[in-house]
Amino acid sequence: MSTDDVSPVPRSAAPREAPPAVTAMVRLISDTWRQASPYLPEMSQRFYGLLFTLAPDIREMFPVNVEIRRGKLLRAIARVVQMVDRPGDLVPFLTQLGRDYRKYNVQSRHYEAIGTAMLAALRDHLGPAWTPEVERAWAEGYTIVARSMQEAAASDPSPPRLSATVTDHRRLSWDLAMVRVEPEARLPYRAGQYVSVEIPQRPRLWRYLSPANAPRPDGSLEFHVRAVDGGWVSRAIVSHTQPGDVWQIGPPLGRLSVDRESGRDVLMIAGGTGVAPLLALLDDLARWGKNPNVTLFFGGRTVDDLYVVDDLHRLASANPWLRVIPVVERGEVAGAERGTLAEAVTRRGAWPDHDILVSGSPQMIRATVSRMLVAGTSLDQIAYDPFTLD
Repeated sequence: MSTDDVSPVPRSAAPREAPPAVTAMVRLISDTWRQASPYLPEMSQRFYGLLFTLAPDIREMFPVNVEIRRGKLLRAIARVVQMVDRPGDLVPFLTQLGRDYRKYNVQSRHYEAIGTAMLAALRDHLGPAWTPEVERAWAEGYTIVARSMQEAAASDPSPPRLSATVTDHRRLSWDLAMVRVEPEARLPYRAGQYVSVEIPQRPRLWRYLSPANAPRPDGSLEFHVRAVDGGWVSRAIVSHTQPGDVWQIGPPLGRLSVDRESGRDVLMIAGGTGVAPLLALLDDLARWGKNPNVTLFFGGRTVDDLYVVDDLHRLASANPWLRVIPVVERGEVAGAERGTLAEAVTRRGAWPDHDILVSGSPQMIRATVSRMLVAGTSLDQIAYDPFTLD
């Protein structure tokens, strides 16, 4: 699975109620962000100008053309700060984010510079609305975020990044490629996790990809990448990657997994290249003699999106615990159901007593999870692994 976007925030496995003071702080932050957001281009210009003045070396963490990221970082910070009243969501999210940002060699002074630049940009464009109470709310919210990320980074003993050499690049279609890489050292990842990658054709533009295989004895990783509109990295990978290219790979992230000992069956829902982390989980399960029953809905807009459906059917024929249901939105495909993944899954009810894994684009995840909740599925059953902020 690949993305050039930001996916939804993680759902909470066990929501906890925030203290009233924190809730009030978040309300102030949210209200003032709504007032400031129409001025995002101007705020971003002020933010980056001050940030690179306060910490000139931080410029090396950004792509040559900062315009590519115009507004993204400020939006990302604001979104995360507004989560401080949802610790069940925020803590695991910031833990992963802090671990991931080690690849940039982010230091404590960088966090301080980012916070200072953010507050200045907001103050300049909020005018009279920037009261002492608003400033304190933003400063406290950002401090919680920065401290959590730094603590997570400091506690992680794994390497912040590894070099990996491309050993194979195959076009599966005009906009889809399979890439195999061999890291310089074994990457300590679990099936179902994802990693960030930097490619030589797009320096400093990190993007998130999911290995489509469980860990192998030779340590190699296989990625499935579709070129998306406006995707600088995905298009370069599909069109220009060659064997011998050296990629940089960040630490493994993500919480998608299958609990073989739970006694519950598993429902997997994959859209397009979102099938990659689920393929890795199936690859891992195939090593065992006894597994929970797994139903996989694999869907897309057209038959071209079902690029590994034949492989999945072969895997199912060799493993009686696996059932594969293809789904397409347009066109007639032998053996495939018609409609969206959300429609196909909820036709069969709420899937009680199942662990449910959803993987795909942000839009597909939102649509599927929302429809399942309406159908009566409990949120505690559903897991999806959002890509962290780019």
